[in-house]
Amino acid sequence: MERNHERYMFLKWGKQAFSRFSVVPPGTGICHQVNLEYLGKAVWSELQDGEWIAYPDSLVGTDSHTTMINGLGVLGWGVGGIEAEAAMLGQPVSMLIPDVVGFKLTGKLREGITATDLVLTVTQMLRKHGVVGKFVEFYGDGLDSLPLADRATIANMSPEYGATCGFFPIDAITLEYMRLSGRSDDLVELVETYAKAQGMWRNPGDEPVFTSTLELDMGDVEASLAGPKRPQDRVALGDVPKAFAASAELELNTAQKDRQPVDYTMNGQPYQLPDGAVVIAAITSCTNTSNPSVLMAAGLLAKKAVTLGLKRQPWVKASLAPGSKVVSDYLAQAKLTPYLDELGFNLVGYGCTTCIGNSGPLPEPIETAIKKGDLTVGAVLSGNRNFEGRIHPLVKTNWLASPPLVVAYALAGNMNINLATDPLGYDRKGDPVYLKDIWPSAQEIARAVELVSSDMFRKEYAEVFEGTEEWKSIQVESSDTYGWQSDSTYIRLSPFFDEMQAQPAPVKDIHGARILAILGDSVTTDHISPAGSIKPDSPAGRYLQNHGVERKDFNSYGSRRGNHEVMMRGTFANIRIRNEMLPGVEGGMTRHLPGTEAMSIYDAAMLYQQEKTPLAVIAGKEYGSGSSRDWAAKGPRLLGIRRGDRRVVRTYPPLKPDWDGDPAAGVSTGRNA
Repeated sequence: MERNHERYMFLKWGKQAFSRFSVVPPGTGICHQVNLEYLGKAVWSELQDGEWIAYPDSLVGTDSHTTMINGLGVLGWGVGGIEAEAAMLGQPVSMLIPDVVGFKLTGKLREGITATDLVLTVTQMLRKHGVVGKFVEFYGDGLDSLPLADRATIANMSPEYGATCGFFPIDAITLEYMRLSGRSDDLVELVETYAKAQGMWRNPGDEPVFTSTLELDMGDVEASLAGPKRPQDRVALGDVPKAFAASAELELNTAQKDRQPVDYTMNGQPYQLPDGAVVIAAITSCTNTSNPSVLMAAGLLAKKAVTLGLKRQPWVKASLAPGSKVVSDYLAQAKLTPYLDELGFNLVGYGCTTCIGNSGPLPEPIETAIKKGDLTVGAVLSGNRNFEGRIHPLVKTNWLASPPLVVAYALAGNMNINLATDPLGYDRKGDPVYLKDIWPSAQEIARAVELVSSDMFRKEYAEVFEGTEEWKSIQVESSDTYGWQSDSTYIRLSPFFDEMQAQPAPVKDIHGARILAILGDSVTTDHISPAGSIKPDSPAGRYLQNHGVERKDFNSYGSRRGNHEVMMRGTFANIRIRNEMLPGVEGGMTRHLPGTEAMSIYDAAMLYQQEKTPLAVIAGKEYGSGSSRDWAAKGPRLLGIRRGDRRVVRTYPPLKPDWDGDPAAGVSTGRNA
């Protein structure tokens, strides 16, 4: 609360300044899950000119995983801040009618297979099919056995499979979830009546007409992870050690790596940190922490592990960050919380943590050992994003997995262990314990899920807008305009309106431009504008220190998006990005041409600005994929870059799109960023 006090003041000011602006206070949960469990209505009704009208619920949100609400039959997707601000001020969101891809689901998930395994398979298939800029609608009789929480998991990862949204139509399962989550009987009746009257109701056997289709028998889904750095790179559980080894070979200077365990001491005890160690295991992110079946499975697996005497490996930093307080209620009701606590999966808060790079530092001895041995270590999380440099600066491989698999990897402690065939630990008698020995049955999970009740939702959301005493104590001045603070390091007046004219200036040719960076394929918005931690020796870190901010209060790039000074310094500052102008170097570095000296991209850009030299960036395919992050366009614009990829800038005006036919505008180097 102290660290983010200024941002919360800004939100409280907005609440009093705008009549139709409400704030769900911090500490309540992840916005997407709160929307799914409480705010979303599926059908709205209001009195207009003395007559009640009903219309479909819809949503745009300033986070790419806004798409989660499509699991409830609400059409929604993520937009950048510019679009959201315009919508808040009453402007329409316009778009071309998109292609709609039909994804037919048949069959049922087999014993031991989770919704996470399903969504990773769906993500892989849709990425291969190609759905960028398209809607995806799920249909087929497989939906009859797919709970709404599983649908929300699939809808949540729409950005990862590239679609604008992944929509599930309203049906009986939608109504069942609305009742469970405490929606009123009147609302549930309205949703059913309206959906059926408008032809929006899903009936068994429906075969809508789509632009294109693909099909999956859910009985074919296998236990999976995704990694080491892209959500669409699904790996079967038994193939993870091989995939890890392949990723390690791609690391820089791998031929010189010793790969020997590194000795370290923690809490007075000697340990050895091996190559491939799992140093972060996090049950986190809106993707899975809204899903009772996988969370109960994690708790049941933890219970069986503790009963047998298994322990988390000492180098693993574990955490549990539910998407809402309801999760804590049903884990406690099932008496599973103590077992998760015993394995280190203690509650750290309700919100986005490890998935956005907010896991915090590793213990100092662990960080020292990683650096000393130049070890390739891993993070396993139940999230939706595993881009390079996102989770932790020292963790080079990041793996998406279901919550029970996250717990299992915390026990095994190493990506080189094959959980499909190798023991993940030993019981008190010294006998090997395999994953199959502690994996809960479908019946055990179902019995636990039955403990989830509508009373839990009603209790937790009864005072959802009230907040804690700390929130209530924040005082703001009542005014129609915000009082900018000149010394603020969080919220500063944007420069984008400087010298803005009523009519746009004519487009001019670009002459004498320099190349600021030459990047490879799959340069995501996380590479262009990172969301995670700020390094002290980075341009953004130095800026904050020069303004009196201590390292412990740096927070993250994501938290400082209201300060353009931080964000322009953080542009292309991803620690894993590779600029081919400096072969063999990782991080946001470049050359100030015609010189040869290596320097930060920000520092070079400022030198070019002094020289009044326009800039360009050359990148390969999939440049700008990932989040709908407007700072991926605004940041480069502030650096003086005048040419940007069409995928990023088609919505955001600061950059001029690439021109057709120029090979330099779409170079495919065949290499990743």
